[in-house]
Amino acid sequence: MTARAADRTRYNRATAHLDAPIAIVDLEAFDANADDLVRRAAGKPVRVASKSVRCRALLERVLARPGFAGIMSYTLAESLWLARAGFEDVLLAYPSADRGAFAELAADPKLAAAVTVMVDDHSQLELIDASRAGGREEIRVCLELDTSLRMLGGRVRIGALRSPLRSPAQLAELARSVARRPGFRLVGLMAYEGHVAGVGDAVAGRPLRSRAIRLMQAAARKELAVRRAEVVRAVRAVAPELEFVNGGGTGSVQHTAAESAVTEIAAGSGLYVPRLFDNYTSFTARPAALFAQPVVRRPGVGVVTVLGGGYPASGAAGADRSPVPYLPEGLRYDPQEGAGEVQTPLLGSPADDLLIGDKVWFRHAKAGELCERFDTLHLIEGDRVTASVPTYRGEGRTFL
Repeated sequence: MTARAADRTRYNRATAHLDAPIAIVDLEAFDANADDLVRRAAGKPVRVASKSVRCRALLERVLARPGFAGIMSYTLAESLWLARAGFEDVLLAYPSADRGAFAELAADPKLAAAVTVMVDDHSQLELIDASRAGGREEIRVCLELDTSLRMLGGRVRIGALRSPLRSPAQLAELARSVARRPGFRLVGLMAYEGHVAGVGDAVAGRPLRSRAIRLMQAAARKELAVRRAEVVRAVRAVAPELEFVNGGGTGSVQHTAAESAVTEIAAGSGLYVPRLFDNYTSFTARPAALFAQPVVRRPGVGVVTVLGGGYPASGAAGADRSPVPYLPEGLRYDPQEGAGEVQTPLLGSPADDLLIGDKVWFRHAKAGELCERFDTLHLIEGDRVTASVPTYRGEGRTFL
């Protein structure tokens, strides 16, 4: 029996009393992945990206482990909710225009002490000030550095379109603006190298593309390490008490941790390990989060139909954004239908061994977005469900 077949046996036994659709997290795999992130971070704390988890119980579980510290959130409303729930260090990774939430933040000492907001433009400071509604609490601020790789005199740009701040001078200028503005305190810097951390460098069946990605990423890491260090020096000259410099992501943990200018690493997807993280040479990990759909039809030889399953992930549309049939091994989509809104035909010889009501297990393309489809995660240890915990959705929270 293969390891995957053994996992299927465990999952089916553990969830025999549960009707699909369901979502699970294999805690042994989750904890092993957490240990691997800490190992790769080489002594630097790992800040957990909540968008990749979207379950308070699992955020609490991983933050209770040595080597993890703090949350990287994705909306201001989520940040305030987490802070009210007792999370004491929440870094909002994206700028916000939520005026009502800024008013709450500025009026509450506990929230203001726990939450740090992201800024990369003077106008964002002005929006926050205009949103205070009388609140006088000091707002903790983090600046974001553009990490993209520029080549051929800037004519070629590789990396996400995020912050407009690129040079040490630009970051220092905004740092001075924060320092001069009453009611704000600059506490951190963030730089997310998505073109390294979030792009697999071992694309199946594409050796030339894989080599090109590895060459690009090597150049990007080298350029960014130099520039990030220069930016940190420039900003620390303005704000010597800077508390943290955040960098990295699941795919670049060990590389970013090697930079002396970086004080903490961000990661989250590496806990669940969705399918987009299969194509990396820098690390291997175990799929921990899966969902199951029930077989509801047997249209013919080598075909079964499962309920629903059309859960595409965000990003540029393409086949890699669809969930992948995972267990039993050997099933594939009908290319004319793909993953459907209400039903999904699956092809392959394993279909002939599946009965009505049997579960087919899938892996989502991205991590936390799976939790927008399910209100409960069933936590599996061995061949038993040991707990069932709500996702954000299960707690009535849909922040985006």
